[in-house]
Amino acid sequence: MYAIIRSGNKQFRVEENCEIRVPRLALAAGATFEAPVLLLAQDGEVKVGTPFVEGAKVVGKVVAHGKGRKLRVFKYKAKKNYRRRYGSREHYTAVRIEQIVMT
Repeated sequence: MYAIIRSGNKQFRVEENCEIRVPRLALAAGATFEAPVLLLAQDGEVKVGTPFVEGAKVVGKVVAHGKGRKLRVFKYKAKKNYRRRYGSREHYTAVRIEQIVMT
């Protein structure tokens, strides 16, 4: 059984007892995380929502907050002496998925 959820304008494939990194949430560590389900697959049967599956949600617990690894971006234009380098680190929230609920 797995589900597709959306958090922070990104989609994630989740199963029970898995840990995912979603874009930073305004929740404290240990808080409950809930997300509506876009797609639900169970025993070979797939339910697609419009946009969400009625009565389905994913419940998890916030594990920690952190920053991802540094991404370096380098731009240049050949023969023009134009060079720019910068980096960024995305903030994330680690969430452990506890259960996929169907009501």
